[in-house]
Amino acid sequence: MDLLELTIKDTIEALKDKTFSCLELTKETFSNIKKNDKKINAFLTLDEENALKQAKEYDDLIKEDAQIFDKKPLLGVPVAVKDLFTTEGIRTTAGSKIIGDYIPPFNSTVIKKLLAAGAIITGKTNQDAWGHGSSGENTDYEPTKNPYDLTRVPGGSSSGSGAAVAYGASLVGTGTDTGSSVRLPAGFCNLVGLKPTYGRVSRYGIIAMASSFDTIGHMTKTVYDNAKVLEVTAGVDPYDSTTVPEKVGSYTKVLGQSIKGLKIGLPKEYFVEGLDKKIDESIRNSLQVFEKLGATIQEISLPYTDYAMAAYYILVPSEVSSNLSRFDGVRYGKAREVFGAEAKRRIMLGSYTLSSGYYDAYYLKAAKVRTLIKQDFEKAFEKVDVIVAPTSPTLPFKIGEKTDDPLAMYLSDIFLCPVNLAGIPGLSIQSGFVDDLPVGMQLMGPQFSEELLYKTAYLFEKETEYYKIHPKFKNG
Repeated sequence: MDLLELTIKDTIEALKDKTFSCLELTKETFSNIKKNDKKINAFLTLDEENALKQAKEYDDLIKEDAQIFDKKPLLGVPVAVKDLFTTEGIRTTAGSKIIGDYIPPFNSTVIKKLLAAGAIITGKTNQDAWGHGSSGENTDYEPTKNPYDLTRVPGGSSSGSGAAVAYGASLVGTGTDTGSSVRLPAGFCNLVGLKPTYGRVSRYGIIAMASSFDTIGHMTKTVYDNAKVLEVTAGVDPYDSTTVPEKVGSYTKVLGQSIKGLKIGLPKEYFVEGLDKKIDESIRNSLQVFEKLGATIQEISLPYTDYAMAAYYILVPSEVSSNLSRFDGVRYGKAREVFGAEAKRRIMLGSYTLSSGYYDAYYLKAAKVRTLIKQDFEKAFEKVDVIVAPTSPTLPFKIGEKTDDPLAMYLSDIFLCPVNLAGIPGLSIQSGFVDDLPVGMQLMGPQFSEELLYKTAYLFEKETEYYKIHPKFKNG
């Protein structure tokens, strides 16, 4: 079997037809990881023994129960788990050496749901420590490399999960998206990456970064696969009061439906100086595909976009400083001196903006701007159904290129963090390639419009099939 060619849909069909077994698929997955991961550093911890044991059990279930795939829709599917997700009995580090030997006694809600659906966890993936980063370089371990060019970053903070799916080490990579951390690696690694509506997926059991921004998403090779995973992970959770009792859609059922008459908005504030001209051209070529499918394009304005980054980097460090205060070296974990430079930077920024005399000047003002940005999107969605923008203003950049310039690194998220400020869903899909590097395109919709985003993205993907272009470990 060719793991690079496999999708979830293909895998389920092959398991049903007995083309290969769960055990054969799992063995091949670990063989691929052992062969290639030293070049890429996607994984921090592997769980091979348990994975093989599960695979054997699932092969027995397939023999015994003809309806097992209806009960377990992800049966046998290998999943790479970002190391912010607590996993019972499997080391969970958050990409940090402070809790480098932490083994949780419970599973996060998303992991429970994936396991109940029959998914097989292959291991825990590398990331920017605590989720602080856009490139994967802020990990306390070795940074992950982009499978399309090993001299470049895969995007962050869910760097390992994105790279793992891209090079065939899993069919799903879980992620968290606080300001870009699912969509940016999806864009940089030629994947489909969803940041759902805030509250659509439970955050219980996720090591928090910024609690009012954190959104639980995932990356896959195709739109169908992504929709299928959300059908499993979405929904209300009594352990997370921010989840919403909104009906979970049958997302895969709408795929293939026409988008004739769909109104697509193009925000003029996103197509400005600083956007790579080749990326601009790629997105505009993609818009022609949407027009061919029956959609109409119109320019819109999101006037408070210019203030998004400033508001984000006041509000998020404020929540970071609060959430990281529990890691004091007293109850568990190592001492605070072990925090990396980026964690210390965010703790200091957050502590400052929350301090007496500065709270009103910074935090409160940023919170008001957040409301204005949310209203920007609400007004835009009165005129259009979906908004399209680049995922990133640049192509995947070189490892080390921005590590000495935090501001340049933060600007990698300039088209992505407004979505988190507004709490709406964003879906990054493949827009093509420039200089042999992937270009991501982001679709944004109103709250709980994941079904519409998938429907729109699916027809585009069917026309273009960029997901069939696989990495060849360039410069390896």
